[in-house]
Amino acid sequence: MDRLAYFIRRLLLMIPTFLGITFICFALCQVVPGGPVEQMVMRMKGIGEGNMARGPSQGASISPEQRKALEAHFGFDKPLPQRYWKWLVHDRIGLRVESFMYPNKTVWQLIVQRFPVSLTFGITGFLLSYLICIPLGIAKALKHGSGFDMISSVIVFVGYAIPAFAFGMLLKMFFSGTTEGFWDIFPVAGFYSAHFDLLSPMDKAKDIFMHMFLPVLCYVIGGFAVLTLLMKNSLMEQIGQDYIRTVLAKGGTLRRAIWGHAFRNALVPIATGFGGVLTIMFAGSVLIEKVFEIRGMGLLSLEAIVGRDYMVFMGILATTSILGLLGRILSDFCYVLIDPRISFHK
Repeated sequence: MDRLAYFIRRLLLMIPTFLGITFICFALCQVVPGGPVEQMVMRMKGIGEGNMARGPSQGASISPEQRKALEAHFGFDKPLPQRYWKWLVHDRIGLRVESFMYPNKTVWQLIVQRFPVSLTFGITGFLLSYLICIPLGIAKALKHGSGFDMISSVIVFVGYAIPAFAFGMLLKMFFSGTTEGFWDIFPVAGFYSAHFDLLSPMDKAKDIFMHMFLPVLCYVIGGFAVLTLLMKNSLMEQIGQDYIRTVLAKGGTLRRAIWGHAFRNALVPIATGFGGVLTIMFAGSVLIEKVFEIRGMGLLSLEAIVGRDYMVFMGILATTSILGLLGRILSDFCYVLIDPRISFHK
């Protein structure tokens, strides 16, 4: 009953937390130079995007009446709380608003269009990270101080030191034929080939695999070191506990002590990241998607920021905020599943 009350409180706390996050970001977006009013003024004057950073000063030759009409068109003539309420309720957290950068498309349509790509890369990278890092962390804990442990630690830390986007650029240089003298094995960019519709089902699967291989490696390398060392240190800490020595003293084997007792408890810190499965499909990695030109949610967020399409940015932010808050609750739920002894108090 205490656990149920705890999760109910967490769900209720999502409401003020979500309102606080979105209101602050909404207010900041209203004052950032280069908003929709300034962009429309530049279009009216025939000024290219290269000069958009100059901001409101470009509208000096526009009459005050014209500028007020533009502000009224985009809702900037109303007080901030009123604009926020319209965005929150009438526009359904901005999902019903038409994108300024992509005419005739709403924010929701853009999210639905990019969603499958980010979902595929995000879920694949997430699962591979845990499927590789948990066994590797266990092996390092059981062979602590050995040559395998030291060599794998060097590899892990080298991977941790290289940013994922830089690693992606190196992979493209070595394996995508972007630099003369290296291998041309994998496609340079995209999620599938231009002639994808003409391929057989088996060739389509192969084509997607070839396009996904390098980006997924970059997704995995991002949290590789942290998950591996967290699993190793957590398992070593559990092995040193009194209950493990009690199992061994009663005649139990080390294998039984580890797999029957220590392993489950060692997974508790790892469960922190389980809730992230709800956000990876939206967040992805902006720089990885940029390097490999993957048209997913990360690249859409970057395009919205660069193009000052703040409604698209706010729609993505609101959606990821909700999923992120739900992910926190999911992580707590995973704690309970892994270790039923965990209790949540007021």
